[in-house]
Amino acid sequence: MNRIVLILALSIFIVSCGSRKKSARNVDTRLPKTDTRPVPKKEKEVVTEPRTITKAPVIKSTDDYISVYKDIAVAEMKQYGIPASITLAQGILESGSGRGRLAVKANNHFGIKCHDWKGAKIYHDDDRAQECFRKYKDANKSFRDHSEFLANRKRYAKLFQLDKDDYKGWARELRRAGYATDRKYPQKLISLIERYQLYKFDDKSSRRVTKRNQEHIIVATYTVVKGDTLYSISKKHNLTVKELQILNDLKGTELSVGQVLNIQTKDKD
Repeated sequence: MNRIVLILALSIFIVSCGSRKKSARNVDTRLPKTDTRPVPKKEKEVVTEPRTITKAPVIKSTDDYISVYKDIAVAEMKQYGIPASITLAQGILESGSGRGRLAVKANNHFGIKCHDWKGAKIYHDDDRAQECFRKYKDANKSFRDHSEFLANRKRYAKLFQLDKDDYKGWARELRRAGYATDRKYPQKLISLIERYQLYKFDDKSSRRVTKRNQEHIIVATYTVVKGDTLYSISKKHNLTVKELQILNDLKGTELSVGQVLNIQTKDKD
């Protein structure tokens, strides 16, 4: 009897040991695998520059011209302080809204003659037959040369003492400084600016302040950047979407990058 009990006890002990070893073998003791997936890089903020226009596009109207070249004019304004309205109006007038021979064949939008120019040239009848004019690889360089032409000559220095939204003052001073011999040149620029509302592209950061109900009404502009919405802009400037729409005569909520909006903020005395 004792032998039977002893055999049973040994059998139970052997079974239990085997069971523990099996359980131990089933436990995954391996270290977790290292995640080798590449860490996604943070996207850099993209700074939008006006596209380079190497070949003169087909322009059917002055509105087309404004649509194509307004971004370049605004970019030049930000760098050189020349009102975008003045640049666009001069471009429209001098290039025949981009349809003149100099603009089409030479990317020359401002009728700038050779003078001390060392680059490519084109000859064109103007005040005299076959005068020498500058020829550019792209329209952007023509706009840049126009900015530098005004900024680097002493006779135009008074222009840069004027506000960037004083397009009438700029138009008159251009004539006085000798940019054009046509006596009606200022009126022609002003007429184009007002007809096509080119002043909406100008920098009105020099703020006008008036009194109304013991409050200062400060009028300025804001240029739309990527990611902006009417709602985000209205919150940024303490306005409602409806007020922003009224200020800019907007019927919907669609915006485009580079669009210039009128804004209005109120300061208590």
